[in-house]
Amino acid sequence: MHLAQLNVARMVAPLDDPVMADFKNALGPINELAESTPGFVWRLKGSEDDPTALVDHDYGDFAVTYSIWESRQALWDFIYRTSHLPYLRRRREWFHHNTVPSAVLWWVEEGEIPSLKDGLERLEHLREHGPTPHAFTFKDFYETTTIPRHISSWVPSPQTT
Repeated sequence: MHLAQLNVARMVAPLDDPVMADFKNALGPINELAESTPGFVWRLKGSEDDPTALVDHDYGDFAVTYSIWESRQALWDFIYRTSHLPYLRRRREWFHHNTVPSAVLWWVEEGEIPSLKDGLERLEHLREHGPTPHAFTFKDFYETTTIPRHISSWVPSPQTT
């Protein structure tokens, strides 16, 4: 099993605004760092040449990070043990504070690349139901050994919510 992660954050200003300059300038190097980190499997790219391609959307100024990793530890190491961390610490400069989860994790079969729609549905599931084997966080993590195969795609029926 591999670990998928999706993070959606609403920017405080359009990407071309000077307040976003450090964030915008870091996109390419941080994406390259992710791809060279041990345990990295895949990331969603809007373009091979433009690291900002996943930032501007018709529904507002959101930054989307969507990737797959070999393990929790590999993703953790990239986030908290590389030069990604100083940018993470500055997130309040560039993104609005969320009152609902903006990041979600879930397990996928090796070789599986879920669609962005799948990821957004997992995030919505987390927001509506809290952490479950279907959608969880680093804080409320589900190991693959604790998730029966038939549960990995579980979605509660309305009467179980």
